[in-house]
Amino acid sequence: MNNFTFYSPTYFVFGKNTENEAGHYVRRFGGTKVLIHYGGGSVVRSGLLDRVKASLNQENISYVELGGVQPNPRSGLVYTGIELCKKEGVDFILAVGGGSAIDSAKAIAAGAVYDGDFWDFYEDKPITKALKVATVLTIAAAGSEGSGDTVITKEEGMLKRGAGSEHLRPVFSILNPELTQTLPAYQTAAGATDIMAHVFERYFTNTKDVEITDRLCEAVLLTMIKEVPRAIADSNNYEARANIMWAGMVAHNNIVGVGRDQDWASHMIEHELSALYDVAHGAGLAVIFPAWMTYVMKQDVMRFAQLAVRLWGCNMNYMNPEETAKEGIERLKKFLTSIGMPISFPELGAKEEDIPYMVKTMGLDENDTIGGFMKLTGKDIANIYRLAL
Repeated sequence: MNNFTFYSPTYFVFGKNTENEAGHYVRRFGGTKVLIHYGGGSVVRSGLLDRVKASLNQENISYVELGGVQPNPRSGLVYTGIELCKKEGVDFILAVGGGSAIDSAKAIAAGAVYDGDFWDFYEDKPITKALKVATVLTIAAAGSEGSGDTVITKEEGMLKRGAGSEHLRPVFSILNPELTQTLPAYQTAAGATDIMAHVFERYFTNTKDVEITDRLCEAVLLTMIKEVPRAIADSNNYEARANIMWAGMVAHNNIVGVGRDQDWASHMIEHELSALYDVAHGAGLAVIFPAWMTYVMKQDVMRFAQLAVRLWGCNMNYMNPEETAKEGIERLKKFLTSIGMPISFPELGAKEEDIPYMVKTMGLDENDTIGGFMKLTGKDIANIYRLAL
C-alpha cells in the first residue's frame, strides 16, 4: 500500500425532506449572499427550487439565481456565473441538481475569485482559493457532491476537461434519495454506470497488497449490481435509491482509492465521446470501459480474474485465468445491457471516421501517454475506440 493523506471535510445531510434545511446549513457554513445554480425544468417543476429558496428566506439569506446548466456543462454559462458573482458580491454557491450543476458551480467558485480566465484551471493551473460550494443533489452519478473534482466542456473546440482541488470540495451536501425517484430509467442507469466506473478507475491498479480498498471497491460494485435493477423496476423504491445515492458519494470521495495508484484513462477517453456527441457521460463509459478492459487485460490478468470471481461469481480457471477474466468482462457487458445501457459506438451514434479527431483533441504529443494501470499512447486509444465499434 502506498503512503497517502485523506481529507474529506464535506458535511453530509442524508434523508427525506432534508432539502428544507438548506438555508440552515448555508448560514452555519458562513454564507451571506448565495448564487443558486441549477439546470432546468425538473428542479422548477418539482417544487424543489421553491423549497430551497424558502429555506434561505427563512434564514434571511439573500440570493441570486442562475439556471440553464446542460448535461456536459458548458464554459459559456460558467463565464456568466462568474460575472454575476462578482457583480452581486456572492460569497457562497449552492448547486441544486446533479453532477453537471455541481461541476459548473465549482468552476464558477474558482473563477469568481480569480483575475484570469477560469479555463486556466482546466489546463493544469492550480486552484488555490474558491468561493464556498454546497449541493442539493438530485442525481446519483458523478459523485461531485463529495469530491473536489469538476469537468467542463469548452464550447470553442468542444474540449471536455477536468480540474480538481480541495478548495472545491462542497462544505455540505444534502442527499435526499426521494429527489431521484422521478428520474427516467435511462438516467438512473447512466448515473449508476458512472458510479461503477469511478470504482473501476481505482480498482485496476498496479499497487500490490491493497486488500482493504479492493474489498471496499467490490462492496460498492456489488451494491450497484443489486440495487440498480430494483430502482429501475420500481422508481419509487426508496431503499434502493438510498443505497445508490450513498454509493455514488463513496465511489468518488476517494475513500475506496487511497493507498493505491489509479488509472483514469477510460474517463479521459470517454470525455472525447461525450464532448463530440453530447451523450450522457455514463452511457459513454458503458461503451468505453469494456473495450478498455479487453485491451489492457493482459497487463494483469489475475486482477481481472479476481474481480470476475468476487463480483460476478465466476469460477476461477487456474489453468487459464484469461478465460475467467474474459468471462468477467462479458458479464459486465450483459449487466450494462440489462439496465438499458449501450455497449457499442452505433448505439451512441458515434462514428468510426471520427476516431482520429477524438484522439487528436486529446492533445497528446508523440511520446505522451495516459493511464496509471497501462500507459496508453494515441495509437492505443484509437485501438480502444475501434474495439468499441
